[in-house]
Amino acid sequence: MMNNLKVTENKILFSRIGELVRITPCHKNAIRFEAFPDCSEYDENFTLMPQSAQCSITQEDYCVKMTAGCLEVKLENSGKLTFYKDGNVILEEKPELAFRSGYRNYERRDGLWNARVTFESNEGEHFYGLGHEPSGKFDLKGCSFDLRHLNTKCSIPYVYSSLGYGFIWNNPAIGSVELSENRTRWTAGATRKIDFVVIAGTPKQVSKTLADLTGHAPVMPHWATGFWQSRLRYETQEDLLEVARRYKKEGVPLSVIICDYFHWTEQGDYRFAPEYWPDVKAMTDELHSMGTRLVVSVWPTINGGTENYYYMRDNNMLIRTAKGLDRVFSFYGPQAEIDVTNPETRKYVFSKLKENYLDSGVDGLWFDEAEPEIHPEHFDNLLLHIGRGDEVGLAFPYYYAQMAWDGFSQMGEVPVTLIRCAYLGSQKFGTLVWSGDVESTFESLSQQVKAGLNASICGLPWWNTDIGGFWGGDTQSDEFRELIVRWFQYGVFSPVMRVHGNRNRHGEKKRDVREPTGDPNEIWSFGEKNFPVLKDLVMLRERLRPYIEEQMKTASEKGYPVMRPMFFEYPDDEVCYTLGEQYMFGDDILFAPVVNKGQTGKQVYLPEGEWILTKTKEKYAPGFHTVHAEVDEFVAFVKAGSPVIDCF
Repeated sequence: MMNNLKVTENKILFSRIGELVRITPCHKNAIRFEAFPDCSEYDENFTLMPQSAQCSITQEDYCVKMTAGCLEVKLENSGKLTFYKDGNVILEEKPELAFRSGYRNYERRDGLWNARVTFESNEGEHFYGLGHEPSGKFDLKGCSFDLRHLNTKCSIPYVYSSLGYGFIWNNPAIGSVELSENRTRWTAGATRKIDFVVIAGTPKQVSKTLADLTGHAPVMPHWATGFWQSRLRYETQEDLLEVARRYKKEGVPLSVIICDYFHWTEQGDYRFAPEYWPDVKAMTDELHSMGTRLVVSVWPTINGGTENYYYMRDNNMLIRTAKGLDRVFSFYGPQAEIDVTNPETRKYVFSKLKENYLDSGVDGLWFDEAEPEIHPEHFDNLLLHIGRGDEVGLAFPYYYAQMAWDGFSQMGEVPVTLIRCAYLGSQKFGTLVWSGDVESTFESLSQQVKAGLNASICGLPWWNTDIGGFWGGDTQSDEFRELIVRWFQYGVFSPVMRVHGNRNRHGEKKRDVREPTGDPNEIWSFGEKNFPVLKDLVMLRERLRPYIEEQMKTASEKGYPVMRPMFFEYPDDEVCYTLGEQYMFGDDILFAPVVNKGQTGKQVYLPEGEWILTKTKEKYAPGFHTVHAEVDEFVAFVKAGSPVIDCF
């Protein structure tokens, strides 16, 4: 018998040299595993919200088993773990030492532990998730990734497996994951425990449980479901208003216009520079009269010249460093970073945002640099309110988003906070995640389609890209003008349709010397031929809004993404696990973006059922089909019988 075992009604405690293990159910069909190298229980959920659940526990001579719904875990006296779904092995620990020993590895480092767990590789298994990055991969099997945030890289430590389970690596530490052919390995570089959750079920079942365990997104407000206009950058109040007026004159509905960075006096003042923005209230009043909301960029950086710096420094509201200066941001010179993991920081900074922006009619916030972008990336040198940077660094954007949620909630509003990064549970704070400063190329567009599907499967129903990419786009070139149309088509079928970018500048720079400004980036800026094409796409988005809002309600209630990998709706169709450049947009629309230069034909796979091609209203049977699509045409199908076909 296992004499180093303690079992209660819903908990297994197992002790062995150098480790204490705790196993608990945390939802129907979900089991949590924790292992403590300090050999004492450490109660920390991070952003996880465990649910009470029924389970059964049985003991045998060499092992103990826990069953929760269709999921079972077996813990052997060697320490080995094996998970079963409906009696079939789905996850099995792999030994690191001879004689089938060496399960889980710990190394003491600066008061914390480098810890890892290794599983056997399953032949034919596919993995999806891990947030987003421009890897060009849809199926992540065979890949390895750093678990850290960077501009264009958002690490959500969660995957869904084609074997029918989800895996939450419940640890905000900087680390890594290998989904390789010879093993699956999760590593935390600085932690107090190993902590993960296995969820068994179909993609829909697992997504619902994931939302229950990490938080459901609110229902997206109507104002956010239309077309968003942005560029780097509108230099003055009049520049921004002229663009909104032009949209109104052209009869193009403009839901949101964004004021990008360096509109402020000093970084950390959180206010408009009056020289360029003399009457913010008058500006927002005029925008609102045209049916347009204003979103304003905010950075977590603060410099010594701001009116808030010394108060925040002296009250420990800034990220500190273990050695060296506390000015850690180097992209625009030495800056300090606000410590949003401190609740007092969140209250103080939001009070400034409210006073200087929201009270003047600004509707929403854009939290840029939310990783945060700190150079050099020495996470162990950062000291946050909740822990050392290498122990808790992945959670920074979570608390950054919470700052907006808490503040807007006190105002009685549901925020939509555009943010460049996220963590497990960020969705419950009304976060609209975007993929960062991606390149303006066709290769980048292809990467973003795959990245968006992986992000969406991680519980982030609100996700989008900069339409056209952020950098390198020449508005005068034929290639970019083709690219912008294809990216706009993709934008129509994204949770939020938002154009942004720093377009290559032609001619002399304008008056504002603080930060260069790119070429115009409005739908009339890409040639006379493209203007009516892009206008039609915006109008299509407008017609689709009732459908999109229904999908947003489903996302909130059930945790389903709006942009869904094909296997999400068709988990029994093996082909659907290979399709990274087509997806379901909600329940009824299948969209297949064209992502290559000069491409006018797209091969599409249609799963079971009858499908209607939107541009011709022809009916198609299941199987592979090649559909012609000129630059001004896109490839989308609707399930037969769905009323959304009337929007096309």
